[in-house]
Amino acid sequence: MSKIEIRNLVKRYGQATALNKVSLTIESGEFLVLLGPSGCGKTTLLRCLAGLETPDEGEIVIDDHIVYSSEKKVLVPPGKRNLGMVFQSYALWPHMTVRDNVKFGLDVLHTPKDVSNQRIDQVLADIGLAHLDERYPSELSGGQQQRVALARLLTTKPPVFLMDEPLSNLDARLRMDMRVELKRIQGETGATTVYVTHDQTEAMTMSTRVVVMKDGDIQQVSPPGLVYRQPENVFVAEFIGMPLINLTELEHVDGSLFSNGDITLNLGWQPDVAKIVVGARPEDLKLGPARKDSAEFTVTALLPNGPETIVQMTRGTTVLVARLGHETGLETGQTIHVSFETEALNVYDASTGAMVRRPRTQGLPSLTKSIAPATGRNRNELVGT
Repeated sequence: MSKIEIRNLVKRYGQATALNKVSLTIESGEFLVLLGPSGCGKTTLLRCLAGLETPDEGEIVIDDHIVYSSEKKVLVPPGKRNLGMVFQSYALWPHMTVRDNVKFGLDVLHTPKDVSNQRIDQVLADIGLAHLDERYPSELSGGQQQRVALARLLTTKPPVFLMDEPLSNLDARLRMDMRVELKRIQGETGATTVYVTHDQTEAMTMSTRVVVMKDGDIQQVSPPGLVYRQPENVFVAEFIGMPLINLTELEHVDGSLFSNGDITLNLGWQPDVAKIVVGARPEDLKLGPARKDSAEFTVTALLPNGPETIVQMTRGTTVLVARLGHETGLETGQTIHVSFETEALNVYDASTGAMVRRPRTQGLPSLTKSIAPATGRNRNELVGT
């Protein structure tokens, strides 16, 4: 296992800055996911770690060894960084069998033949490819090719795994199976893992911590549950979660009251800004009979999705989305009263997008509970309950 420290890393391509003084500590043995939209810098950061890209400034330290430093003029080549990498394209040799592809990394390391064969046999058995060891890549499915690429990494036993969107070419079912497999393997090996993806489901289900990036900057580094419940800014809030978080801009009215003309919300405290954006997860809206703090909305769409139903509601120019159990008892065009779970709200400065107060999370449902399959009713209050 290895600890990785990235200090003020800068990478430019011409006039464009791909990494803007990025600093990050990756703890030994953790599964860290770099998450963000295309062009945010996550793959560039991974390739700088691997030595496939040379940064312009900063420092990278792996297991107390400096592998790159602009100030100290240090640049350790990729082959001497003791890393293993799985690419999005799998990078298998088409003229080699499964066994020969897996053996390739060991040959590069000049591993003795008996040790090499023993490791290959063990790894192929562990990932269920022992019976396919004489096949060629063209004779394998996408999931099997992915396992070959993973086996090639595992046989060399590197202390650090680097993975660049390795599951993006697989169908939905295979992606789910491979998430489980990768998490199991990482747990058994204890390897420090840095995983790049734009798929938030992969990030939330596999990571010990998530690094959300945008335009070459780190927006937030937190465990997945905290990224979901306490996004640091509007970008993270909107990027994480499906269906999307409800973001509603409100202006100060009086005391702790804020309004946009359609709804008036009593936060119970007064932010020090006049305009705020309130973030409410779909499962944190209360739907039910009229109450003092509720507003009447019209149901404009019902989207059943197996164990849950997504409900879209409109009042004036304000549109909200709620996540309910499968049996909602609602119909399109129906009016319903909606209020907010104020303790679960995230409040942001409308001018900067930065959080101005973190919600109290103690006692609130965890991420796992809030999206678990429902059996007719969930934590949202429904009409008639």
